[in-house]
Amino acid sequence: MLPFLIRRLGQAFLVVLTVGLLSFLMFRFVGDPVVSMSREDATVAEREALRESLGLNDPVPVQFATFIGRAVQGDFGISYRNQRPVSDLIAERLPATLELVFAATVLALAIGIPLGVVTALRPRGALSNIVQGVSLVGVSTPTFVTGIMLILLFAVTLRWLPSFGRGETVDLGWWSTGFLSASGWRAIFLPALTLALFQMTLIMRLVRAEMIEILQSDYIRFARARGLPDRSIHYRLALKNALMPVLTITGMQIGGLIAFAIVTESVFQWPGMGLLFIQAVQFVDVPVMAAYLMFVGLVFVALNAAVDVTYALVDPRLRVRG
Repeated sequence: MLPFLIRRLGQAFLVVLTVGLLSFLMFRFVGDPVVSMSREDATVAEREALRESLGLNDPVPVQFATFIGRAVQGDFGISYRNQRPVSDLIAERLPATLELVFAATVLALAIGIPLGVVTALRPRGALSNIVQGVSLVGVSTPTFVTGIMLILLFAVTLRWLPSFGRGETVDLGWWSTGFLSASGWRAIFLPALTLALFQMTLIMRLVRAEMIEILQSDYIRFARARGLPDRSIHYRLALKNALMPVLTITGMQIGGLIAFAIVTESVFQWPGMGLLFIQAVQFVDVPVMAAYLMFVGLVFVALNAAVDVTYALVDPRLRVRG
């Protein structure tokens, strides 16, 4: 088991290092940060002095090595736009993004699983056809369109919910949360619903497919032959087994929600890491952009490694094949 774990951790380190290199090289071609940071009447000497202070005159390998060396210590440099440590900016924005992802995941599971069960038990029913049709339209609609339509309905027309912001937050040490205030709950509902729609549809279809397959299996026929009630067969036997791949997919989708929260946070002006990244792109804030992509890459790699190790613990054959 130990060699398997070492190999997985080594692969994870190489992937994170590659993501950091690609993001660092890619963002060197999005613009010159000196132009954005300098005054309009700045002289050439002042611009060169600023470039030297930022370390932009060093060779690219030296800049990348410096960046990685600091990143290992949790230091991602100074933001060009905010003139503050990038790690402080991420620490400020991370609670908002994680709470949004958590709320979206809970919504997706709470709505997707029951809908999947209903459509599986009556696959040819009218309700099943309607749910699948609506889900197909929902997953095909771009996220920003869905967010704007929800704002138009609930914020502009009905005036039930706010259209932007995070609401009132409560500081718990270094963590700020909106879950402890009524305005925070009202503010998070629309962006969480927008972010959860795709995952909700994915979970619903996965539960439906798994349930239909399991309900046709031999042990379900045996349970019916023994006279077990339909409720026990559907929820204690079929649903329990159908949820195993759902939990795996949900864990993998968490990284995707963090990465793709950019659009949702931009539409609702949610003060999370996605909005910070968009602002960094507009200002050519390379340290923030590189740190954000490295963080997202680390989340994906950590989730994949956790799933691989969990599978290896459950199935010893994977350790032998590895």
